[in-house]
Amino acid sequence: MRCFTVLGPASAGKTTLVEALGSLDSKPVRSELSEFFAVSEFTYLDEPWAAFDIAGGAEYLGYAGEALAASDAVILCVPPEPEAAVLCAPYLRLIEESGTPCILFINRMDTTENRVRDIVSSLQAYANHTIILRQVPIRENGEVVGTVDLISERAWEFQEGQPSQLIEIPADVLDREQEARAELLEHLSDFDDHLLEELIEDKAPPRDEVYEVASAVLRDNDDIPAFLGSASAHNGITRLMKSLRHEAPSVEKTIERIGTDAIAAGVFASYRKHMGKAVVLRALASPVTAGAQLGGANVGNLSGIEAKHPVDRIEPGFIGMAVKSDHLNAGQYFSAAGSDPMPDWARGHPPSYASLVTPVHEKDDARLSSALARVAEIDPGLTYEQDEASGHAMLRLQGPMHLRRIQALLESDFGVEAETEEVSARYRETISKSVEHQHRHRKQSGGAGQFADVVMKIGPQARGEGFSFDEVVKGGAVPRNYIPSVEAGAKDAIVQGPLGFPVIDIAVTLLDGKSHSVDSSDFAFRAAGKACVREALNDASPVLLQPIDKVDIHVPSVFSGAIVTLVSSLKGQVLGFDPNPDAKGWDIFHALLPDSSLGELSRALGGAAQGTAWYEAVFDHYEELHGKEATRISEEAKEAAAG
Repeated sequence: MRCFTVLGPASAGKTTLVEALGSLDSKPVRSELSEFFAVSEFTYLDEPWAAFDIAGGAEYLGYAGEALAASDAVILCVPPEPEAAVLCAPYLRLIEESGTPCILFINRMDTTENRVRDIVSSLQAYANHTIILRQVPIRENGEVVGTVDLISERAWEFQEGQPSQLIEIPADVLDREQEARAELLEHLSDFDDHLLEELIEDKAPPRDEVYEVASAVLRDNDDIPAFLGSASAHNGITRLMKSLRHEAPSVEKTIERIGTDAIAAGVFASYRKHMGKAVVLRALASPVTAGAQLGGANVGNLSGIEAKHPVDRIEPGFIGMAVKSDHLNAGQYFSAAGSDPMPDWARGHPPSYASLVTPVHEKDDARLSSALARVAEIDPGLTYEQDEASGHAMLRLQGPMHLRRIQALLESDFGVEAETEEVSARYRETISKSVEHQHRHRKQSGGAGQFADVVMKIGPQARGEGFSFDEVVKGGAVPRNYIPSVEAGAKDAIVQGPLGFPVIDIAVTLLDGKSHSVDSSDFAFRAAGKACVREALNDASPVLLQPIDKVDIHVPSVFSGAIVTLVSSLKGQVLGFDPNPDAKGWDIFHALLPDSSLGELSRALGGAAQGTAWYEAVFDHYEELHGKEATRISEEAKEAAAG
């Protein structure tokens, strides 16, 4: 069996294309494993095939990556408009990173008057590999009614819902066909010396030889051949399937490409009611057998991809499903003894959109934690951790739409209603002047009392210096064994300052004090140190600090100008941008942004870059925040603490 993945932006016609390919010679068996991932199995000329169909959208790139890491080839299904090329940029980038042999299919050619050259040129802006036309269109009154194959030099006229009809090459297409064929042969000759010699000697190469070179070029991932058609009308589908059949690599070639001798690859995982965890496997170097060792433990039950019929084994190249094998995960290559992760590109974009998740009903708290842990196992675009500040579960995701899907999944598959809120920015506060302050802690309630007297100085430090403590007490005014307690009290005081946030970058010095031979204790000096620092902070002109993140936005170059405006609107600072050395047609846009703006950045990027851009953010520094906004933030923090 050979497997291929079909990728492309939303509404490009991917599912229709898979259905058309699968129905050429048989009735395909389609398994909807989720609303965004399906597998179709079919035969063509008595050969078994499987197609992974992944929904369009940035949040599904991780699933696409896992499928590519186990596929022999990929079809990139694209709309027939040059301006839609940028929507295909994330998929071209992923395909280039994966090294998977790719065939380009320009869909819905019967609905457009756009020039094929313009469409290919727009796509080429995002591809390191050369996109080379394998067909040219035949037009009547501006409408595409057929194609000419540039290798066989045969013309085919489209028939709605039926196989295309062989016709003579129209006279008005001959010049264009000859020009395009010459370009094709010249390109292929870069990879075959014999073909190059024939072209230099002005010999017409045999068609079989050209087909053989074209097949080798695709198997070796040396170019991206482009075909034309309409999946809904079944136009050009047979030619596309023949190209897959003759040119797509075998599983042996795929194993060589991905550089593993693994037994199997985990392509997709889900949790199903009444079944538990189910993992789609593709057997690679050897069969996967029910009950045998895989990934360090015994495989449970195996079934066909539709999960209806148990099977004893999955042969190399074929796919199946493992159930009751919780140790297996998608995104892994499995040997008998253990597993190795697929390459980083297979996981999609690093998740950057953060959200707190809490159960609607308190009784579901434990169930929510269990459900989130399971979801994190099966979703390559998500990470799950506990938020230190609130103690709630925190998810990092691909964006707001991803979050809504996770909420729906928690309710439908795990029976847990969850509500979400954005993660608050990690504000801090510091002081802007030095002050000295004295505090006497004294209590008497029968028996031994409490007494401690301290004189302390607090002052600001350079940003990033943190907290420091020193003492210059003379004459034993504060016994040395109590000084650590004073320091502990000072640290207690800066957990929450007068503005409602942790205090950073201050220096505390114990200057003087008094003690009592009976009533002084570690507790008393800790209480005195805490109260002294807390009171002093109020007099030291506290200042609110907001966290600033260094943000790298990965964006197609055509949208870089829009990102300047977006960053400015979010009170950020533009640092500049560089062409991405590893991704043609992409820029890495550098900026400094308030941490509180990251949620809005996630939402706004979708509109500013049509869903193609993504970002990575790391903390850079704190900067002072003044005025009404600082007052509002401080008051809200105090209200939250009081509540």
